Amino acid sequence: MAEISAYSQAKPASFGALLRYSAASGAAALIVLGLDQLTKWLARIYLPPLENGSIPVVGDVFRLTYVLNRGAAFGVLQNQNALFIVVSGIVIAVIIGSYRYSSTRSRLLNLALGLQLGGAIGNLIDRVRLGYVVDFLDVRLPSQLHPILGMERWPVFNVADSAIVMGVAILALHLLVSPSAGPPAPQTEPGESR
Repeated sequence: MAEISAYSQAKPASFGALLRYSAASGAAALIVLGLDQLTKWLARIYLPPLENGSIPVVGDVFRLTYVLNRGAAFGVLQNQNALFIVVSGIVIAVIIGSYRYSSTRSRLLNLALGLQLGGAIGNLIDRVRLGYVVDFLDVRLPSQLHPILGMERWPVFNVADSAIVMGVAILALHLLVSPSAGPPAPQTEPGESR
């Protein structure tokens, strides 16, 4: 119980610290957002007129394939755009809000949050403006994984999706290796042992 109460009583970061943290993550988010929107714009212009909407880049291993994604990852929850807009807004608010109450920041954590923020905003822009997300990166999985995953090709994705996944992976790594990543340890009285 001491862990929960100590964690919930975190004090807001100072304005200077907040500015430093948000500037580093903001730069990562802006880079992701710019690349995401530029590549999606190019996909909309150059990929749809093709006969089958696909351009081989590295044989059949990596292709550019234009897909209008009206669902979530792996095609689940098709045509639930309003739900995804609300969930994206909540995720973005939580990421931005986390800056105010984080007691420590590392470059790794700033990068992770910036990647996630940029990716979430990129896909949100598509959903609000177009009613779907533009996906175009198409990867064939190694044949050893076909029976395990039950598919030959990974679902088509985009730069924003990649940034979100990389951000989550970096965040997980940060939580595993950073001694200060979790809630504060409970305090013991002098002479007490744990």
